[in-house]
This record gives sequence, C-alpha cells and structure tokens, in this order.
Amino acid sequence: MDSDGTQDARGTHANPVPRPAGPPRMPALPPRPSAAPGVPPMPDGSAFLTWLRAPRPEAAPGVWRFGHKPRPEVEPEQIPTRQLLSGAVIGFLCGWLLCSLLWNGYLGDFWQWPWYVLAPDAWTHGQSELGGTLSYVYFILVFAAVFAVLGKVSRWSEVWRRYGPPAWRRAVPVPERPVAPEQDPAEWPQLRAAGAADAAERLAAEARAGLMRDVDQARIARAWQGVRTGRHSLATFTGAVLKDGSAACLHPSGARDLPTRLARHDLMTGQVRLGTTADDARNPYAYRGAGLGLGPDLLGTSLLAVGPAGSGKTGTLMRPLAESLCLHALAGRAAVVVVGAAGAGLGAADSYDVVVQIGNPESVYDLDLYGGTNDPDEAAAVLAEALVGDLAEPHQGGDTRRSTTVLAQLLGPFRAVHGRFPSVPELRQLLDGAPAPLAALRKGLEDAGQESLLRELDARERQLGNPGDVGGVLADRVALLDRPAFAGFFDTSGQSRPFSLKALDHPVRVRVDLPQRGHADASRMLARLVLAQFSASVAVREDRSLFACLVLDDGTGVVTPEAVRGIQRLRSGNAGVVLTLRSLDDVPRPLRGPLLGATGCRMALSGITPWDGQDFAEVWGKEWIEARDVTDRQIIAETPAGKALHAVRRVITGKAPTARAVTVRQVERERWSASELAHGVPAGHAVLSLTNVKGEHAPPLLVDLRG
Repeated sequence: MDSDGTQDARGTHANPVPRPAGPPRMPALPPRPSAAPGVPPMPDGSAFLTWLRAPRPEAAPGVWRFGHKPRPEVEPEQIPTRQLLSGAVIGFLCGWLLCSLLWNGYLGDFWQWPWYVLAPDAWTHGQSELGGTLSYVYFILVFAAVFAVLGKVSRWSEVWRRYGPPAWRRAVPVPERPVAPEQDPAEWPQLRAAGAADAAERLAAEARAGLMRDVDQARIARAWQGVRTGRHSLATFTGAVLKDGSAACLHPSGARDLPTRLARHDLMTGQVRLGTTADDARNPYAYRGAGLGLGPDLLGTSLLAVGPAGSGKTGTLMRPLAESLCLHALAGRAAVVVVGAAGAGLGAADSYDVVVQIGNPESVYDLDLYGGTNDPDEAAAVLAEALVGDLAEPHQGGDTRRSTTVLAQLLGPFRAVHGRFPSVPELRQLLDGAPAPLAALRKGLEDAGQESLLRELDARERQLGNPGDVGGVLADRVALLDRPAFAGFFDTSGQSRPFSLKALDHPVRVRVDLPQRGHADASRMLARLVLAQFSASVAVREDRSLFACLVLDDGTGVVTPEAVRGIQRLRSGNAGVVLTLRSLDDVPRPLRGPLLGATGCRMALSGITPWDGQDFAEVWGKEWIEARDVTDRQIIAETPAGKALHAVRRVITGKAPTARAVTVRQVERERWSASELAHGVPAGHAVLSLTNVKGEHAPPLLVDLRG
C-alpha cells in the first residue's frame, strides 16, 4: 500500500529526482524489493518482545523514557546512616526505660486513671478474671503508644524502608507479570479492535518468531496511522500485511534497517539516547541520573549547539541525530537532509538514498541550484539569500532585496526564452552584463512577443554600471561556483540527476557533502542555499505529518537575517534545523540574540569562551534560589572558669570558641553564569536546555555526552 508518501520517494533513485507530490493517489499494494532485507532474522523474538514490552512512562522533556523510573520533583531528605541507626537505638532504649518505670510504679499510677474511670470496681480491685485480662490489654496499649511516639520521633519507618524487607524485595528481581492481551503491544490490540484480527495475528506471530525489528514495528504503526486518518483503506492495509508480514509497507529503498548503528535508539518513543544527565546539584532532582533522549518532538523547535573544535559536536550529537532521523525515514515518519564536509563522519553512503558530493566527479547526484521551482521570483529569492545573504544588514536585508530584484530581471526572461534557468556560466555572463548574451536574450524575447519581460531586461541594462548596482557583487559570488572543480555540477540542461529539496514530501534520506579544501567560501554559500531551499520547501508541503529536518554540521557563515526568520517558521510546518557553531562569533552580533531565541533547544559544550557563555547566560535568564549565609562569631568568656575552659578548648581544637549564625534568604541568580559555562563544564559534558513542540521546557541541564 502507499504508506503516507513512502512509495513516492522511490523516485529519489531515478532521473529526475521527484518533484512536489500531486493530489493523494488511491492506495496500492507495495512492490517487494528486489534485494533481500538487510536485517537477518533471529532464532526467536525474545529480545524484540522484551524491548517492545519495556515500560516507557511519561516523563519531562529530554528524559530517555525507555525503562525510566520516575523520581520525585524535590530531593527527599536523606538522613545519614549513622545518625539514623543511632537515633533508632536511642529511641528504643528510651521507650524500654519509660515502660519499665511505668510498670514498676516509679512514676506513680497517674497513667492508669483512664482504666480506673472506665472499668467497673470489680475489675479494678482484681475481683474478676476478665478484668485482670483486660487490664493487661490496657497496659499493652499504653506501652504500644509509647513506642509508637518514640518510633515516630526516631524514624523507625525509615529504618524499615532502608534496611528491612522492602529493601530486600528491591534487591531481588521480581518476575514480570504476563501482559494482558488487550494491553500487549506485541499483539497489536489496535488492529484487533478495528477488525483486522488476521493482520494482527500475522504480525504477532512474526514478532514471536524473531522476524520483526523495531523499524518494522514503527513503519507498520505509521501505515496504520494513515488508515486511521482515512488516507488508506483498511482492506488494503490488511492485504499488504497478510501478504508480506513484517516486511509490509517497505521504504522504497527496500531497507528495513541501517547497515550499522552507533547510537541507542527507541523507535517506540522516537528518541535517540545521547548521554546521561549528571547527578549534579545544579540539575533538578527529577533529571539527575536519567538518560538524555532527543526526538522529533524536541527537534521540531530546532537545536543550536556551540562548542570549539574537538568538543564532540559531530561524534556525540550530529552523528546520532542523523542516524536516528534516517531510521525515522525508513519507518516513513521523517525526511532528513544532512549537510557537512566530505568525510565528516555523518554516516556511511549506504545509509542514505541520495548522496550529493559536490566537487566529486564520481557523484551520482547533482544539486538543483534553483530548488526545483518553476517560478523565477521564488528562484531569485532563494538564490539571492545564498549569494549575498551574509552581506545584508542584520535588520534591513537591503542587499538581499536588491539582489532578488536583479536576479528576477534575468531569470524570468531567460526561462521564457530557453524553457529552463541559466547554468552557472550563463548566469555569470548575464550578471557581468556581457553584450552578446544580453543581445541574444533580447532577440528571443522580441521574437516571442514578451513585452513585459523586455521591460524587465531594459531595467537591468539601465542599472548596469550605476553606483549601487549589486550585479557585480552577484557576479563575483557566482564566480565562486564557476570553477573547474564544479564544472559538472548545477547543470540545468537535464543531462544530470539534480536533487531538489521539493522531495521532502517523501521519507527521503539525503546527504550533501560540501567541498571544504580550497572552496570554503563556496561551501558556506552552498550551505546557505540548502538552508534557504529547505525553509522554502517545508513551508509549502502538502503532507505535514512527515517530520522534516535539516542537519547542518557547521553553520559558519550560514546565519543570516532571512535564515533566522526561516527557522522561526519551521515549527509550524513540522520541521526543524540542527545547527552547530564553533563560536557565536561566527554569527553577526545583532543576530546572536534572535538566533538563540528562534531555537527551542540550545546546547553549550565544554570549552566555550566566556563571551559565548554570556549570551547563553542571558537567554537562560535567572531563577530564585535559597542562599545561606553562615557567620562565625567568637565567644568572649567573662568568668575565670569560662576563660580556663576556652583555653583548654583552644589547645585541643586549635581554634577559638565560636558561635555560628545561619541566615537564609531568597535571591535571584543566573541559572548558569558565563564563568561557569566557560570554566565549570567538564570535558565531554554540555549544558542543554530543551523545549518541545507543545511548549513544555526543561531548564539548562548539565549532561554527560559520553554516557
């Protein structure tokens, strides 16, 4: 069946790369892949069933939910063992002594007056056997009350919980109770409730036999979601499952898993584990010691990570996130574009459907310079952002607007004459104002009777050479792409396989390798181009149930005013950006605050500078804390005996006798100061704040990325 656009993504392996999807088609059975699935079956499904049935309680944003054991919001008071046991023993001895004194009458008989008041005279004078028995019951109740009061004061209940049978039961593994069939996810109760019992039984049998994996479960659950929303019919879904079992509704690549996994994933919750929240007093008690897990619910607000080279941005953050998003794509849940330098370690080529290696003659795919659009104005806006977005004033964008106008004056006439957009050399000549290309373009417009486009071309020719004309700047920027290393790329004649980000309507996995050595400026320009095309494409997607994410390994020179505005709009389109920087100095000063405000998840890795830490400290704000001021005041003895006692104490302790005064007050302080971020974050750690798409947030957390 057509699983939420899954089959449409098959075009990513053909020429051309698929353009925007049309109206939803009638669902059809999926073709089986030509190659065998990449995941070998296991002898039994015990490991898979254990994973499937593991508890995943609701938790705060960022908590790794797989097997999580919730903790109280506030740290309970932990009494030291020595103090607890000594207090319990002393309480017992005091109770024993008090009861002995009462029994032997050393404290009088005042405690017996309720017995004398309530009991008949025959009972109190020993003339009744029943009265004697009840008197002993009264004594036992009194003594029990004494021990109850002293036990409460001495915390016997805490001793029982810490060292008694409850602690023994926690130490001994308790066998899990069988899960009821209507609550067992391995039995697919939602399918049985909807009348697809045969399909549920087929899937349950394959899970028990070890033929199902986590990606299969997530993919079929995604297809079932399409049935519930009415996009597909129940009969088609059931037929596909009965025919192919756990291999139903395959991703167009035919893959059921990635070739290798380096991180720990839980596709039931959509999380990837990145580390462990440190057991540090600065972290909320509920987070301490919990795993750190990120998923689309957090990446949908975008993530910015700042840390120097070697701090682990790629290995501990970008690679696991890219791997997780690729798994989501195989499950039909997400579309991912990963951009980084060649050899950056963002995953093997066979983990992706499309690998664009710009500057590598062996690259199978090309990058569409114009984003797959047929609208000259849209193409001009995106291309202008890539070429001169970094030159625009942060709060004005004048260069970008003028550049968009100049490009539109050339792209529209050229497309009207040639039926395509110009290649890089042709665009460079037009921007330089070369007479021959402009004359040929004018003649083509005159022959076609395009009067309105002729006026556009006339306006462009009048501006050539005038002060303030940005055509020369654009030509210089385009010249960075008109190099021998890129001679076979950005082709518009239809002779190559251009990839367009319009394909993000489908669960596609894309990796774009940028040329870094000798082409740093061109790489930054291409990164801006991909970001601009991504922002423009996700805004017009038809199927927004598919999460789209751009993973940008190095955002140096990419952050522009329009890029910040684009990041702010991604959340409403079920999309996000993961961006890393070596320093916030790579971002213009007026854009640092807006960038930190546009991203819901912010990470400061170990080794950042104090001025970078200051920006994070400002965006994380302050909180009210309880401050304790301790003052030691020397005690002055007035009497000879007191002075002698103080002298002996000074000889023994080496310190003068003092009296300690403690003052407790509420003060407002920064959650993390710039100095703490710069010097107090250990190696391999980071401080991370989180916000999910529902608006729930977690305060800055110190996390160990090595866990």
